[in-house]
Amino acid sequence: MKVFAAFLLAFLVAACGDDGPPQPQATEAAPAATEEAKTASTDKVMEVYKSPTCGCCGAWVDHMKDNGYQVVVHEQQNLQSIKEKAGILPGQGSCHTAFIGDYVIEGHVPASDVDRLLAERPDAKGLTVPGMPVGSPGMEMGDRKDAYDVLLFDEDGTQVFSHHPGN
Repeated sequence: MKVFAAFLLAFLVAACGDDGPPQPQATEAAPAATEEAKTASTDKVMEVYKSPTCGCCGAWVDHMKDNGYQVVVHEQQNLQSIKEKAGILPGQGSCHTAFIGDYVIEGHVPASDVDRLLAERPDAKGLTVPGMPVGSPGMEMGDRKDAYDVLLFDEDGTQVFSHHPGN
């Protein structure tokens, strides 16, 4: 089963447009982080960087819109430079990267967790759902739901922000 799960994850990442090592290209810089941005407004405006061919990323964007977020999408084939600028470490990544205020949202993080992050405003870089867990927002595949954790991360590591049980 673990081999199948690893194969499925590799297939889904490939389908989302991961083109391997980063190629030199001009990209938009990640939004600058400021202490003022953390406390300034509660705007629900989010910038999302995703592959133009990734269906699960588009479904996650729809999930965020359905939950009151205004989403600006930037489509590009290679997201590695965005992930590096955002401070996403190996093993923390997923198929899309978003920015809201001073925070990074990596992968299929539920809107309710982003709401909580913005309400509590912890001193952190952001939230990540590593990989692409089945049943997370944008990764709905029938009745199956895998258990997964949303991780709060910063330069010092990660901690569980919320746990989402499977079925």
